[in-house]
Amino acid sequence: MNTKEKILNAAATLFYNDGIAATGIDRIIAVAGVAKMSLYNNFGSKSELVAAYIEARHQEWLSLYEKRLERAKDPRAKLLAIFLAYQDHAEFDYDNGFRGCGLLNAAAEMPAGSPSRLAVKQHKDHIHKLVKKNVSALLILPEDHEEVCGMSDELAFLLEGAISLAGLEASSDKMRRAYCIAERIVGKNN
Repeated sequence: MNTKEKILNAAATLFYNDGIAATGIDRIIAVAGVAKMSLYNNFGSKSELVAAYIEARHQEWLSLYEKRLERAKDPRAKLLAIFLAYQDHAEFDYDNGFRGCGLLNAAAEMPAGSPSRLAVKQHKDHIHKLVKKNVSALLILPEDHEEVCGMSDELAFLLEGAISLAGLEASSDKMRRAYCIAERIVGKNN
C-alpha cells in the first residue's frame, strides 16, 4: 500500500468512526504511520482529503452494487440489487459497528452549499438515476414517464429512509425490511 492509500484508509476509518470535524490531521497521520508532510504532499489540505474520502465512499458503494448486479439476470433483480448493495454496506465489518451511510454522516457535518456536501448530493443523485434507469427497464417505459418517475421516487425515498434508520439502530434490519417492501412495490408492477 502506498503512502496516499495509507493516509486515505486511515482518514476513512477515522472519519467514519469519529466524524470529520472531530478527526484532526495529527490523528490521521499517527494512524497512517506517515509524516505530516506526506499528507500535504498527497492531498494538499484536509478539505482535499475529505473530498477524496467522499469519492472513495462513492466508489466503494458502486463496487458493492456491481457485485450484486453481476448476479442479477432480469430488470427486477437489477433494480433490487441496489437495495442489496445498501444492505451489504450496512453489514460491512466496521471497526466500531455500523453508524449509517458514511456519506450522509459526512454531509451532516458540512455547511449547506459546500463542495463536500454537493459531492454527497451527486452520489445520491447517481443512485436515484440508477433506480430510475432500472424502473424504466422494468416497466418498459421511458425514464421521464410519470409512472417511472413516481415509482423511482418511492423507491429512492424508501432506500434513503431505511439506510438512515439502519444507521440510527446500528443494524441492517431496516435494509432487509426495505428490500421486502421494494419487492412488493416492484412485484405489483411486474
